[in-house]
Amino acid sequence: MPTVLVHLANEDPVLGEIDQLPNVTDTIITIKNPRRRDGKDLHYLLANVTEVIWPISRIAFIEIVPGDQEEEIIGFVRE
Repeated sequence: MPTVLVHLANEDPVLGEIDQLPNVTDTIITIKNPRRRDGKDLHYLLANVTEVIWPISRIAFIEIVPGDQEEEIIGFVRE
């Protein structure tokens, strides 16, 4: 489950997990465990919300946050 940083138009970025990256034909995106970049709750969501659906038209761009496994594979070593 990829972790992404979703940049919404005129809002702070939202960090969360998605099942799969959106396709070109998708009109919505579902984000699980939405939170601010620092891990705090989003002020405009209720405290017990675990999934949010946003229209793709509100999203400027999406960053894919590397996980632990990817960091191990793409790491560089200097000696």
